[in-house]
Amino acid sequence: MKLTLRQLEYFIALAEMRHFGHAAAKVHISQPALSVQIKELEATLGGPLVERHARDLTLTPFGRLALEQAKEIVAQVRALEHSARWRDGLAGKLVIGMIPTVAPYLLPSALAELRARDLSLDVQVQEAKTARLLTALQQGELDAAVIALPAEANGLVERPLFEDRFLLAGSHARIANLGQSLEELRPVSLDPDQLLLLEDGHCLTDQALEVCGRSNHQINMGASSLATLSRMVAAGFGLTLLPEIAAVTECRAAPDMALSRFHGPEPNRTIGLVRRDVAGDDGWFTELGDILTRVGEELVQDARAAF
Repeated sequence: MKLTLRQLEYFIALAEMRHFGHAAAKVHISQPALSVQIKELEATLGGPLVERHARDLTLTPFGRLALEQAKEIVAQVRALEHSARWRDGLAGKLVIGMIPTVAPYLLPSALAELRARDLSLDVQVQEAKTARLLTALQQGELDAAVIALPAEANGLVERPLFEDRFLLAGSHARIANLGQSLEELRPVSLDPDQLLLLEDGHCLTDQALEVCGRSNHQINMGASSLATLSRMVAAGFGLTLLPEIAAVTECRAAPDMALSRFHGPEPNRTIGLVRRDVAGDDGWFTELGDILTRVGEELVQDARAAF
């Protein structure tokens, strides 16, 4: 009986989930089939990998050692497959992740340019918060991800794409009520009772809290998207920080929303492209980054011309 890569992947899933049923669901096979594969793996390796209990399981000492080696083997195979996929540059299939505060604005033009460059390119996009994208990237589920830098994760290559500044957004009346203070407007001077942000877990919320110098217990964090947030502040429910990349689109959708720029050095975030540091570029990462940079810079330049 020979050890297989699939058995190692099943074992890794079982070790992560610590439950046969949950692990089987994760790898898309039946629980009995997973149990058979784990037993065959144990027979091949010559020892038990897990201790089975009524409701859960634990790894044996041998299982813990085998798990580390299994992860290394699977990672190396994925790196080899990754290198082979991109040997001809940006071609074939591309799986890319984007954070929700970037995807709706960057994707339409970026996808159009990618398709114009190569109609045969199969592009799949996953939209998720930063933590989920980084996990998917490290597990080989994504080829690259567009996030706000720095990634603060090991084993990644980062490529800055463009600078995305923050604008103050609110109803026309709220912005007008700021009066002369607009000339010296800074994020730290905002009233926390008026500030609305996205729900917890969005990196944009963390960035806004940082530039405003406020602790999150003072802030109303309930909106699930920038579109929702824009409509809330347009209706007079408060103020928020809106990234330039979203400014033109959201102002068009919410005409009652007004925008104002901050005084002095404007708060900003750096949008970047990241990939695993497991293989050479072969041109695809650079080419994709160039396309995303062009599209992103066009969006922020439109915002700077309009507001």
